[in-house]
Amino acid sequence: MILIAALGYARRPVVKLAAMSDRWARVWFGSTALVGFVALTVQLTMSASYPYPHLTSVAGRVTNELFFFTIQSNLIIAVTTLLLAIRLTRTSPAFRVFRLAGIVGIAITALVYHGVLAGLMHLTGWWVITDQLLHTVVPAMAILGWLLFGPRRLTSWKFALLSLAYPALWLAVTLIRGPLVNWYPYPFVDVSHLGYPRVGLNSLVIAVLFLVIAAAVAGVDGRLTRRSDRADGMAASADLEDVASGRRGSAAL
Repeated sequence: MILIAALGYARRPVVKLAAMSDRWARVWFGSTALVGFVALTVQLTMSASYPYPHLTSVAGRVTNELFFFTIQSNLIIAVTTLLLAIRLTRTSPAFRVFRLAGIVGIAITALVYHGVLAGLMHLTGWWVITDQLLHTVVPAMAILGWLLFGPRRLTSWKFALLSLAYPALWLAVTLIRGPLVNWYPYPFVDVSHLGYPRVGLNSLVIAVLFLVIAAAVAGVDGRLTRRSDRADGMAASADLEDVASGRRGSAAL
């Protein structure tokens, strides 16, 4: 009986560690959602009063801001991480698509901004803060949170392809809306200055980048899932051996 009690006590830390991991995951996802929502709120509030020459109403300026891919990818991350902070076990097809689209989209947001757009920006005041939150802090928190806490088994090649429908739709809407409002969110899709052939080439490069990132995310998730499965299998085997040893010890007593 003493050995059985000792065995039960020795196994408690495993359960405790799992519970602690869930708590840290909720804290991390909740923090990511909080930073994202705060950054988006401040950005949209400032945009409402920004003197865009082609937009005269508050509603028009705020609506226009929502067509930035940066705003949309941060919004997807904020919503999906909030849902994960509330409940970690989410496996619906819709959530899996948006979770993957958010991770891929926020990675593209950071890469394109720091690789192409950062040198073109001349910001001051609160614009500098929201710019860093949306393009650096939220992407880093989202990607690190995905690597550390997953959740795993939400990604597959099928969902990776489905997640690419979002950026394709964004590009289509951008190119259709641009001539109507005489405005494009980014210089590399500005047809009025570059023309359709150059914008088409830029779009092809970005599409390839999306494919590469989506494939990388799916591949890394699969590898992390297999590693987690092996670790769980080894832990389960160790538990069974401990139980068997405890039974043999109690029989000997």
